[in-house]
Amino acid sequence: MLFDFVDATSKDIYKLLVATIGPRPIAWVTTQDVDGAVNAAPFSFFNAVSGDPPVVAIGIGGRAPGDVKDTGGNIRRTGQFVVNLVSYELAEPMNVTAIDFPKGVDELKEAGLTTAPSLHVKPPRIAEAPVSMECERLVIVDVGIDRAVVLGKVLAIYVRDDCVLDKDRCYIDTPKLDLIGRMHGGGWYSRVTDRFEMPRISVEEWASRKAKAAE
Repeated sequence: MLFDFVDATSKDIYKLLVATIGPRPIAWVTTQDVDGAVNAAPFSFFNAVSGDPPVVAIGIGGRAPGDVKDTGGNIRRTGQFVVNLVSYELAEPMNVTAIDFPKGVDELKEAGLTTAPSLHVKPPRIAEAPVSMECERLVIVDVGIDRAVVLGKVLAIYVRDDCVLDKDRCYIDTPKLDLIGRMHGGGWYSRVTDRFEMPRISVEEWASRKAKAAE
Protein backbone atom coordinates (compact mmCIF):
# COMPACT_ATOMS: atom_id res chain seq x y z
CA MET A 1 0.00 0.00 0.00
CA LEU A 2 1.33 3.43 -0.95
CA PHE A 3 1.20 6.27 1.56
CA ASP A 4 1.65 9.54 -0.33
CA PHE A 5 3.01 12.24 1.98
CA VAL A 6 1.85 15.07 -0.30
CA ASP A 7 -1.52 15.33 1.42
CA ALA A 8 -0.70 13.48 4.66
CA THR A 9 -0.83 15.15 8.05
CA SER A 10 2.37 15.55 10.06
CA LYS A 11 0.89 13.24 12.71
CA ASP A 12 0.30 10.44 10.21
CA ILE A 13 3.73 10.90 8.63
CA TYR A 14 5.35 10.61 12.05
CA LYS A 15 3.38 7.46 12.83
CA LEU A 16 4.47 5.83 9.58
CA LEU A 17 8.13 6.75 10.07
CA VAL A 18 8.44 5.47 13.63
CA ALA A 19 6.43 2.32 12.83
CA THR A 20 8.74 1.36 9.97
CA ILE A 21 12.19 2.65 11.01
CA GLY A 22 13.34 0.68 14.01
CA PRO A 23 14.80 -0.09 16.31
CA ARG A 24 16.26 3.40 16.57
CA PRO A 25 19.18 4.03 18.93
CA ILE A 26 18.49 6.51 21.71
CA ALA A 27 20.58 9.62 22.30
CA TRP A 28 20.20 10.47 25.99
CA VAL A 29 21.54 14.00 25.75
CA THR A 30 22.94 16.07 28.61
CA THR A 31 23.49 19.78 28.11
CA GLN A 32 24.07 22.88 30.20
CA ASP A 33 22.46 26.28 29.82
CA VAL A 34 24.51 29.48 29.98
CA ASP A 35 24.00 29.60 33.75
CA GLY A 36 25.33 26.05 34.22
CA ALA A 37 22.04 24.25 34.89
CA VAL A 38 22.11 20.68 33.56
CA ASN A 39 19.36 19.27 31.35
CA ALA A 40 18.82 15.67 30.25
CA ALA A 41 16.44 14.33 27.61
CA PRO A 42 16.22 11.28 25.29
CA PHE A 43 15.88 11.49 21.50
CA SER A 44 15.33 8.54 19.16
CA PHE A 45 15.94 10.30 15.84
CA PHE A 46 19.65 9.67 16.27
CA ASN A 47 22.59 7.87 14.71
CA ALA A 48 26.26 8.06 13.74
CA VAL A 49 26.69 9.49 10.24
CA SER A 50 30.48 9.61 9.84
CA GLY A 51 33.54 7.84 11.20
CA ASP A 52 36.23 10.25 10.00
CA PRO A 53 35.54 12.77 11.33
CA PRO A 54 33.35 11.09 13.96
CA VAL A 55 29.94 12.75 13.63
CA VAL A 56 26.55 12.01 15.17
CA ALA A 57 23.19 13.44 14.14
CA ILE A 58 20.23 14.11 16.43
CA GLY A 59 16.76 15.21 15.38
CA ILE A 60 15.19 17.44 18.03
CA GLY A 61 11.52 18.35 18.01
CA GLY A 62 9.83 21.07 20.01
CA ARG A 63 6.75 21.45 22.12
CA ALA A 64 5.49 24.42 20.11
CA PRO A 65 6.37 26.41 16.95
CA GLY A 66 9.80 27.96 17.26
CA ASP A 67 10.68 25.72 20.23
CA VAL A 68 13.33 22.98 20.00
CA LYS A 69 13.18 22.17 23.70
CA ASP A 70 15.83 22.97 26.29
CA THR A 71 18.31 20.59 24.67
CA GLY A 72 18.24 22.33 21.30
CA GLY A 73 18.41 25.78 22.86
CA ASN A 74 21.35 24.83 25.05
CA ILE A 75 23.28 23.37 22.12
CA ARG A 76 22.63 26.52 20.08
CA ARG A 77 23.96 28.75 22.84
CA THR A 78 26.88 26.70 24.18
CA GLY A 79 27.85 24.45 21.28
CA GLN A 80 28.44 21.48 23.59
CA PHE A 81 26.57 18.32 24.59
CA VAL A 82 27.05 14.72 25.68
CA VAL A 83 25.27 11.76 24.08
CA ASN A 84 24.71 8.99 26.63
CA LEU A 85 23.46 5.59 25.49
CA VAL A 86 20.71 3.68 27.28
CA SER A 87 21.08 0.16 28.67
CA TYR A 88 18.11 -2.02 29.57
CA GLU A 89 18.61 -1.44 33.29
CA LEU A 90 18.38 2.32 32.69
CA ALA A 91 15.19 2.20 30.63
CA GLU A 92 12.95 3.40 33.47
CA PRO A 93 15.22 6.30 34.56
CA MET A 94 15.52 7.34 30.91
CA ASN A 95 11.74 7.36 30.63
CA VAL A 96 11.52 9.61 33.69
CA THR A 97 13.81 12.17 32.05
CA ALA A 98 11.43 12.21 29.05
CA ILE A 99 8.66 13.72 31.20
CA ASP A 100 7.79 17.29 30.16
CA PHE A 101 8.83 18.82 33.46
CA PRO A 102 8.59 22.60 33.88
CA LYS A 103 11.76 24.51 33.05
CA GLY A 104 14.23 24.43 35.93
CA VAL A 105 13.40 20.90 37.11
CA ASP A 106 16.47 18.64 37.42
CA GLU A 107 15.48 15.60 35.36
CA LEU A 108 18.48 13.58 36.50
CA LYS A 109 17.65 14.14 40.14
CA GLU A 110 14.04 13.14 39.54
CA ALA A 111 15.28 9.91 37.92
CA GLY A 112 17.73 9.14 40.72
CA LEU A 113 20.77 9.49 38.47
CA THR A 114 24.18 11.05 39.04
CA THR A 115 26.67 12.83 36.82
CA ALA A 116 30.41 12.61 36.18
CA PRO A 117 32.60 15.36 34.73
CA SER A 118 33.52 15.37 31.05
CA LEU A 119 37.03 15.88 29.71
CA HIS A 120 36.55 18.31 26.82
CA VAL A 121 33.09 19.82 27.31
CA LYS A 122 31.26 21.47 30.19
CA PRO A 123 28.10 19.32 30.24
CA PRO A 124 28.60 16.23 32.42
CA ARG A 125 27.91 12.68 31.36
CA ILE A 126 25.38 10.42 33.06
CA ALA A 127 27.55 8.35 35.38
CA GLU A 128 25.33 5.26 35.15
CA ALA A 129 25.29 5.17 31.33
CA PRO A 130 27.43 2.41 29.74
CA VAL A 131 28.55 4.75 26.95
CA SER A 132 28.89 8.52 26.77
CA MET A 133 30.13 10.66 23.88
CA GLU A 134 31.44 14.18 24.40
CA CYS A 135 30.40 16.33 21.44
CA GLU A 136 30.79 19.81 20.04
CA ARG A 137 28.28 21.32 17.64
CA LEU A 138 29.22 21.32 13.96
CA VAL A 139 26.00 22.70 12.52
CA ILE A 140 22.30 22.94 13.28
CA VAL A 141 19.90 22.55 10.37
CA ASP A 142 16.38 23.86 10.93
CA VAL A 143 14.03 21.53 9.07
CA GLY A 144 10.67 22.92 10.22
CA ILE A 145 9.05 25.47 12.47
CA ASP A 146 9.84 23.40 15.54
CA ARG A 147 12.40 20.87 14.29
CA ALA A 148 16.17 20.90 14.07
CA VAL A 149 18.89 18.42 13.17
CA VAL A 150 22.09 18.77 15.18
CA LEU A 151 25.37 17.48 13.77
CA GLY A 152 28.02 17.07 16.42
CA LYS A 153 31.67 16.03 16.30
CA VAL A 154 32.57 13.39 18.88
CA LEU A 155 35.64 14.51 20.86
CA ALA A 156 35.86 11.57 23.27
CA ILE A 157 33.91 8.47 24.19
CA TYR A 158 33.58 6.87 27.61
CA VAL A 159 32.81 3.13 27.79
CA ARG A 160 32.17 1.41 31.12
CA ASP A 161 35.28 -0.50 32.20
CA ASP A 162 33.66 -3.94 32.37
CA CYS A 163 32.49 -3.56 28.76
CA VAL A 164 36.00 -2.98 27.37
CA LEU A 165 37.61 -6.22 26.17
CA ASP A 166 40.89 -4.75 24.91
CA LYS A 167 41.59 -1.03 25.33
CA ASP A 168 44.60 -0.98 22.97
CA ARG A 169 42.65 -2.62 20.15
CA CYS A 170 39.42 -0.77 20.99
CA TYR A 171 37.52 -4.04 21.33
CA ILE A 172 34.21 -3.51 23.11
CA ASP A 173 31.91 -6.18 24.57
CA THR A 174 28.91 -4.84 22.69
CA PRO A 175 26.41 -7.46 23.95
CA LYS A 176 27.33 -6.58 27.55
CA LEU A 177 26.30 -2.95 26.94
CA ASP A 178 22.73 -4.33 26.70
CA LEU A 179 21.51 -1.27 24.82
CA ILE A 180 17.88 -0.66 23.98
CA GLY A 181 16.26 0.90 20.94
CA ARG A 182 13.07 2.83 20.37
CA MET A 183 10.27 1.20 18.44
CA HIS A 184 6.76 2.30 17.49
CA GLY A 185 3.79 3.73 19.34
CA GLY A 186 3.72 5.48 22.66
CA GLY A 187 6.07 3.18 24.53
CA TRP A 188 7.53 0.25 22.61
CA TYR A 189 11.26 -0.49 22.89
CA SER A 190 13.55 -3.37 21.96
CA ARG A 191 16.64 -4.99 23.49
CA VAL A 192 19.74 -5.83 21.48
CA THR A 193 19.68 -9.46 22.57
CA ASP A 194 18.45 -11.27 19.45
CA ARG A 195 21.47 -11.16 17.14
CA PHE A 196 22.81 -13.09 14.15
CA GLU A 197 26.16 -12.89 12.39
CA MET A 198 26.48 -12.46 8.61
CA PRO A 199 30.01 -11.72 7.32
CA ARG A 200 30.50 -9.34 4.39
CA ILE A 201 30.90 -10.98 0.98
CA SER A 202 33.91 -10.12 -1.17
CA VAL A 203 33.63 -9.68 -4.94
CA GLU A 204 35.73 -12.80 -5.43
CA GLU A 205 33.57 -14.91 -3.14
CA TRP A 206 30.39 -13.71 -4.84
CA ALA A 207 31.78 -14.59 -8.26
CA SER A 208 32.72 -18.04 -6.95
CA ARG A 209 29.21 -18.59 -5.59
CA LYS A 210 27.61 -17.59 -8.91
CA ALA A 211 29.96 -19.87 -10.84
CA LYS A 212 29.12 -22.85 -8.61
CA ALA A 213 25.40 -22.14 -8.89
CA ALA A 214 25.66 -22.11 -12.70
CA GLU A 215 27.32 -25.54 -12.88
